[in-house]
Amino acid sequence: MISKLKNKYFSMPVQVRASLWYLVSNFMQKAIAVISTPIFTRLLTTEQYGEYNIYTSWMGILTVIITLNLSLGVFLQGMVKFEKDAKVYASSLQGLSLVLCSGWTIIYFLFHDFFNHLFGLTTIQMTCMLLTIWTTTVFAFWSGEQRVNNKYRLLVGLTILVLIAQPTIGVVLVIFSEAAYKATARVLGVVIVNLAAYTWCFFVQMKRGKTFYSKKYWLYALKFNLPLVPHYLSQTMLYSCDRIMIGYYISDDAAGIYSLTYSVANIMTMFNIALSQALGPWIYRKIKERRAQDIASVIYSAMLVVAAANLVLIMLAPEAIAVFAPPQYSDAKWAIPPIALSVFFIFLYDNFAAFQFYFEKSWFVMAASVSGAVINIILNYLFICPDMLNLGYISAGYTTLICYILYALGHYICMRWVCRKHLDGVRVYDPKILLGLSVFLIVSGLLMTFTYELPVLRYSLVGIVLLLLIIFHKKVIAFVRKLMDMRKSNREAGNSKL
Repeated sequence: MISKLKNKYFSMPVQVRASLWYLVSNFMQKAIAVISTPIFTRLLTTEQYGEYNIYTSWMGILTVIITLNLSLGVFLQGMVKFEKDAKVYASSLQGLSLVLCSGWTIIYFLFHDFFNHLFGLTTIQMTCMLLTIWTTTVFAFWSGEQRVNNKYRLLVGLTILVLIAQPTIGVVLVIFSEAAYKATARVLGVVIVNLAAYTWCFFVQMKRGKTFYSKKYWLYALKFNLPLVPHYLSQTMLYSCDRIMIGYYISDDAAGIYSLTYSVANIMTMFNIALSQALGPWIYRKIKERRAQDIASVIYSAMLVVAAANLVLIMLAPEAIAVFAPPQYSDAKWAIPPIALSVFFIFLYDNFAAFQFYFEKSWFVMAASVSGAVINIILNYLFICPDMLNLGYISAGYTTLICYILYALGHYICMRWVCRKHLDGVRVYDPKILLGLSVFLIVSGLLMTFTYELPVLRYSLVGIVLLLLIIFHKKVIAFVRKLMDMRKSNREAGNSKL
């Protein structure tokens, strides 16, 4: 059996093996983040945990501003477009990234008191952040080159090593640090591993390309990515600004409790990623074949699965919080329903946006991202700010839910426009079905919060859900098999192009 699997594995084209290992490493990244959360919530107070999460939220936003996300689409596209000069292209973008990071570092140290007050962080934390941003970008350039060339062994090995080392060293530093510096110790655990694991990637690519500055490639990268910065920044702010605003207007303690909900929701995010990776290529192929009408039946089934999984998480929120953190985090259970429901609408958005990406209508995506981020900031201010409605930090979960509902709705409208223009007006989804399932899930999820203090009723409802799964297990198995068939056809379609 083992030898048969081994032969089958090595008979796969290198592109398929590489994709498989990239999937494994991406899954491990989420899994280790989930696994390490219960450890750090027990080593850090809610205030310290909130301080660390505010730090990571600001880092996500500043990464876009400082690096312009040059290591994303423009790098991979350029590596293919300038294939004959790929090494020079890679080294020149490493040079551009270093200039941008160094420039912002100089600006920070010239006005460090202002920035420390603005971000609510210390000089040590800000220095660690700048180093982390640079080293992460350095690794992203190198890993992008490895992906383009299908060299996955060293990349996957290094990724797994870092994923294990960061929380391990972080735990050691937190344990042996003083109470006032435990959040900083957690930050140091990340930057130490990054410096040790990633810095060499910069020198390797510089040695290969032997080019620090290239007017042609610097201008190409800047012209390509600068217009996309609002989109990247808006996406990051939509995900991060609630925790930052809770920390600013309420407390780091509240931000820590609220942040735990995102760690728990990562379970559903992993589930979403797995589904999207199976469905995404299939959806694109159906669009290409002009058979978009075939998509709905499969996506409806997927929606039901995602909805059911999120509903189970909402039902078991008190238990999930108890597993992930000590009793002082228990109030986080009240934010689980809106955040879990948001994951469902993210899944909808992914499927609607596929049509815009396929027909290269990226400005639709940008408009939706910017609108969602702006609305989120306004609603958070109205709900959280003590001078406004002052509804408390749990309300931030509901502003997030509202924004993702509007986000999905905006992309649905854009998808309808794209279908009218490029697919002869085909109606891919029935809006009544989408609306009906969405309303049912929202109402069910929010009503479930009233059972959190009634465990007998809640456990009875969980039992009913499990009973329904047993009754309809054949349909669930059939859906899983259909997903596996899609993955197989995706691989076969990829092989036929080799």
